[in-house]
Amino acid sequence: MRVVRPQLRRVLGEDDPLPLPDQAEQGGEQRGLPELSDKTPLIRQTCAMKTTKTPFGQRTRAVIYVRISQDRTGAHLGVDRQREDCEALAARNGWDVVEIYVDNDISAYSGKKRPDYRRMLQNLSEGTATVVIAWHNDRLHRSPTELEEYIDISERHGVSTHTVQAGHLDLSTPSGRMTARIHGAVARHESEHKAERVARARQQKAIAGEWGGGIRPFGWGVPTGKTKKVLVKETGEEAEVPVLDMNKLVPEEAAALAHGHEMLLSGQSLKGWIRWLADKGFVTARGNPIGMVEGRDMLLRPRNAGIAVYKGEEVGPGLWTPVVPVEQHRAVVALLNDPTRKTTPGATPKWFGSLIYECPHPGCGNTLRVTKGGRAKLPGYRCGDNHGGARRADRLDEYIEDVIIERLSRRDAVDLLQPTPEGIDVSALQKESEEIRRRLTDLAALFGSGQIDMAQFTQGSDTARAQLEGVNQQLAKAATKDPLVPLVGVPDVRAAWNRLVLEQRRQVLRTLMRVRVHKSRPGRMPDGGYFDYESIEILWRRVSAPSANG
Repeated sequence: MRVVRPQLRRVLGEDDPLPLPDQAEQGGEQRGLPELSDKTPLIRQTCAMKTTKTPFGQRTRAVIYVRISQDRTGAHLGVDRQREDCEALAARNGWDVVEIYVDNDISAYSGKKRPDYRRMLQNLSEGTATVVIAWHNDRLHRSPTELEEYIDISERHGVSTHTVQAGHLDLSTPSGRMTARIHGAVARHESEHKAERVARARQQKAIAGEWGGGIRPFGWGVPTGKTKKVLVKETGEEAEVPVLDMNKLVPEEAAALAHGHEMLLSGQSLKGWIRWLADKGFVTARGNPIGMVEGRDMLLRPRNAGIAVYKGEEVGPGLWTPVVPVEQHRAVVALLNDPTRKTTPGATPKWFGSLIYECPHPGCGNTLRVTKGGRAKLPGYRCGDNHGGARRADRLDEYIEDVIIERLSRRDAVDLLQPTPEGIDVSALQKESEEIRRRLTDLAALFGSGQIDMAQFTQGSDTARAQLEGVNQQLAKAATKDPLVPLVGVPDVRAAWNRLVLEQRRQVLRTLMRVRVHKSRPGRMPDGGYFDYESIEILWRRVSAPSANG
């Protein structure tokens, strides 16, 4: 009490306004203590401050906020340790903790939504508590916008902030708010500076062809026998995990990636590869099922061909073992990015000719679907506009398959193969592709330095990208595999046909012929059956290889 007396004497204008502890019983009147009111300077200043609004006789209600992210003070502590330290602070001050809010692995600087932080602000606005406890003030916010919102709520609802490491954060005074803003600006600077260092380090690694970190890419990551400590997102605690060599292939996954390239280049669909992966039990590096988006991204990765990338741009060769040659990768990318490529959204066709056989009715243009109808409720091919009735699906598919097998069993079946593209220099195309990509990078640098304007940059980029698309199309043509290859020149065409999956058979059908299903004649046919083979019109797409003269 003696320490504060000089300040009180200066403010109140008294020699010794407060009694010593052993003089407290003597009474204020004997000491000449003036009557205090809101006119007194110190009391007026105290009344102007918004204090914690806890009803008289009740314990102070407090909430705890803890957060773990990859950019943090006290990262090694984990969520549990942060919570324990905050609870100890509450116990020392006699506060009742009514709620604990936890945001795990979400950076306050990243801008990502923090669910529990938003819930805490809402609850504070509703009067849930009057004290917020955090391990450090940068656990609460590193964004100036968030800080201002927090200050506003604290002022309006009389919320006091206390931290384990930085002590009391007094937001009720201008100096306290200034201190909080300075701390926030410093924390923001640290985060931005670290982000720049991390980005630069990743760029250098990419240019050097090294693994840049992140989630293990499907296809790579062989254990080295060593371990390292990582933070477990679910618990916020450290755990030991094996160190992986990201330059070495995981044999089973690499084979699956190579198979996916082969399937697409032989005319099969992405959906077929996804089903194949599911049947074989493959999952993502995180253990999740591989869907269409994940599968497509896997096949589009330049890493598959040993190409290093930084921010979506190829920067050179990688040090890891590639899964496929560069020309195969370029071909698959061209196929998947082709806007004219046909896809079959929805359910996968279960019948050989579904959505391939054609309705010949003038002006129709529909393909046939299999539905059940008639008294027997048998599956049959029908036009969506009910042209020509229905044809038994099993009989029609069997007939078309027999025709294909018979045609590919002939000696001249080799003439049906698509000729290997001549005059395509894959090596030269690869060099041209790399040169175009360098031009795109140079254009961006020129625009960034102000040597060219936006119009020049746009025109140059559009021209270069159009040239690159043409190169990729040529590479795709050179790498695409004719779907007839597995069936031509084999000893037993029917056995080879039976080994193909339905999607491969459908691709052979699309490649080899068009099938137009006309209305069947009534009654028995000359062969004694009821199936009218003569109403099935086959238009061959391939008759023989084109001659040298075209």
